Amino acid sequence: MSCDFLKTERETEHHKDTAAVSLGPVQSAVSRHSAYLTADRMTTEQQEPEKRYDPADRTLRFVTRPDDITLDDDPDSLRAEMSCGHAVTPQSLTAWCRSLLDQGQYVFRCPALRDGTLQKCGAQWTYQEVRKLAVLTATEQRHFEVTLAALAAAEYCECKTCPGCQTSVERKNLSNLDRCDNQGCTNKDLELLKRCPTTSLPQVPGVADCPSLRACPTCGLLLEHDRSGCKNLLCSRCQVEFCFVCLKLTPLCLQTSTHFRPCQDGVAPRQTSIPAWDRSSTP
Repeated sequence: MSCDFLKTERETEHHKDTAAVSLGPVQSAVSRHSAYLTADRMTTEQQEPEKRYDPADRTLRFVTRPDDITLDDDPDSLRAEMSCGHAVTPQSLTAWCRSLLDQGQYVFRCPALRDGTLQKCGAQWTYQEVRKLAVLTATEQRHFEVTLAALAAAEYCECKTCPGCQTSVERKNLSNLDRCDNQGCTNKDLELLKRCPTTSLPQVPGVADCPSLRACPTCGLLLEHDRSGCKNLLCSRCQVEFCFVCLKLTPLCLQTSTHFRPCQDGVAPRQTSIPAWDRSSTP
């Protein structure tokens, strides 16, 4: 297979596997609990044995096929079906749902691929189902429930936590809050955007002197391009894809460009504010 064919194939596909490094906090409300919960969780994991299903539990449907999240097919590991029909173990389900919470997502969706396709299942799981099939320990339940409550409060309450000094404030402008009026307060994420070095994307000709950090134009999460692959990133928090170069959402950028060609409007300047995530408008 020639290199030219490989590049043509890359340009025609919709790229969502370019690596991105998340640098911003998921939610300030969650971060206040993270140190305690992390230490608590590490201590508990060291003390507790591996979680397993009870083979006598008739409320679960056990299967022998591989785990649909990790593809593990250990014959000694008992697997059960979720409501969507995909198989999990307590460990794989716990790890997946915890990763969603760490990304600021409080809706649990199945990441498994539908049979014979490259399309994710995407079925929504309730917390009650996750708690049961993940065999959550008391410590894990506390972590999940505290985080879920914090994320829900961050979305539905008008009182937000200042990203600079962590003070709870009520927004005058609900669409944006870079910092509060407290003396000496600074937004660390905004400072990173202002002072980050520039970078280039070797596989996108003509892209140089691009800020190495970008705030997702949809949710504001700070992301860093790993300089491999195309110019587009899929945000790990809001799951919206955008162009790292021009900062337009990918469908708009691709109207006048491709994944591996320069943007018509060139490199967008450094961002001077961090977008606030309007979850109600995110698909």
